[in-house]
Amino acid sequence: MTVDKPFAPACDRNRAPILAVLRSLLAERRMVLEIGSGTGQHAVHFAAALPHLRWQTSDVRANLPGICLWLADAALPNTPAPICLDVAGTWPQAQYDAVYTANTLHIMGWPEVQAFFERVASVLTPGGLVIAYGPFKYLGEHTSASNAAFDVSLRASDPRRGVREFELVDALARAVGLELVEDRAMPANNRCVSWRRC
Repeated sequence: MTVDKPFAPACDRNRAPILAVLRSLLAERRMVLEIGSGTGQHAVHFAAALPHLRWQTSDVRANLPGICLWLADAALPNTPAPICLDVAGTWPQAQYDAVYTANTLHIMGWPEVQAFFERVASVLTPGGLVIAYGPFKYLGEHTSASNAAFDVSLRASDPRRGVREFELVDALARAVGLELVEDRAMPANNRCVSWRRC
C-alpha cells in the first residue's frame, strides 16, 4: 500500500517561533527524543537547523510510515529511523538530554498525560530538559476565546481530550523530580513550557 507524505499546515506556521526557542534551550544538548512526531515535519526542520543534535522521532505505529517519508526526503545524518512509542506502553532504554513534544498533551487522554510524566524521567539524563509546546489553561481559565473554542471542539471529537490546566501538568512534572525552567508565551495563544530534571 502506498503511503502519501502527510502534511500539517500548523507545523509550517509554528516551526519558526518554536525553533527560535529551541536554539537557546538546546544549545548545549546532543540527544533529543521527540514524543508524538506526527507527520515528521518538525523533526526535519529542527534537525536541519540544529545539526549538533541527534533528533530521535517517535510515535504510535500508524504514524511511522509518514514520518519515514519526511526523513527519507530530507536525508539528514542526524535523524535516525523513528521508533514506535506509545506513552502508556514501553519506552526506549536509551538516555536523552532533552525530550520535546508539541501539540500532544491535549490530544492524549489524562491517563496518558500522567503516563508521559511518570515515564519521561526514566529516559532523561541528570539535568535533562522536557519541552512541551501547545495551549494551556491557567487557574481554570483559557487564555483566549479561540483556545476555549478549540477545547470545546477537542472534547466533542473525544471526551478524553482537552486543553490541559497548567497547574495540574506542572504538578505531574514536579512529582517526578522536574523543576520548571520557563513558561514562554508563543504565537497563536500557545505556550512553550520547559522543565529540567533535578
